[in-house]
Amino acid sequence: MEKKRKTYDIDFKKKVVDLHLEEGMGYNLIAKELGIDKNQVRRWVNHFNNEGMMGLEEKRGRSKGIGMGRPRTLSEDPETKIKLLQAENEMLKKLLEM
Repeated sequence: MEKKRKTYDIDFKKKVVDLHLEEGMGYNLIAKELGIDKNQVRRWVNHFNNEGMMGLEEKRGRSKGIGMGRPRTLSEDPETKIKLLQAENEMLKKLLEM
């Protein structure tokens, strides 16, 4: 059985970070009180210290820059597709002649 990943909103993450940084609560205590993993608390605190509020935003499913992530498929018209295939065939013919 596959375990589902829970997504927390940024306000909840900020409250968790504040409990550690402002209230001085430990990772274990926060995790026990809120029913989350202590490593998750530590990760959020580290992200907040390194990147501020941006570090608490959800990053899953987003590409990290131009050209990153899954390539997008372009809807090609039939004429363009035919030209690409013809060019590919010509290139293969030249390679076979060598």
